[in-house]
Amino acid sequence: MALTIVEEARPITGGVDTHADTHVAAALDPVGGLLGVGEFPATAAGYARLPGWLGGFGTGCLAGIEGTGRYGAGLARPITAAGIRVVEAVRPGRQDRRRQGRSDPLDAVSAARAAQSGRARGAPQGPGRRGGGDPGADGRPAQRRGRTHPDERPGQGPGPDRPR
Repeated sequence: MALTIVEEARPITGGVDTHADTHVAAALDPVGGLLGVGEFPATAAGYARLPGWLGGFGTGCLAGIEGTGRYGAGLARPITAAGIRVVEAVRPGRQDRRRQGRSDPLDAVSAARAAQSGRARGAPQGPGRRGGGDPGADGRPAQRRGRTHPDERPGQGPGPDRPR
């Protein structure tokens, strides 16, 4: 008597911690077990490799990506094109980061767990929708175009109740 083992493709959840030069990805099984962590260059070639890496563990179904409005914008498109739903994963809170420590692999796992649990539900931002990293007419990101002198900040400068 022959025994045949049929393995079903299991749904995989990915999480990505994005940076300017590299992205760190984590793959989780359906119950949240860590299957693997990989590092990919933040280039077109790296973006193209990441969905295939995720698919090596099963069927990629969901990916939580940090920073889809900035560093993760280029990555969200090929992952979506591969049929994987992308959600915006917010950075882990201070308490979590203090408790677990700070590392890119842990941040990638946190992004995947946030997507898997439903905490990360937002649609990917895409470049320019948040404004933080979108360069304006002067070429500087929005956060650097603002007023920087303390006297020019709202509520901080001289006023009737705050003499010079």
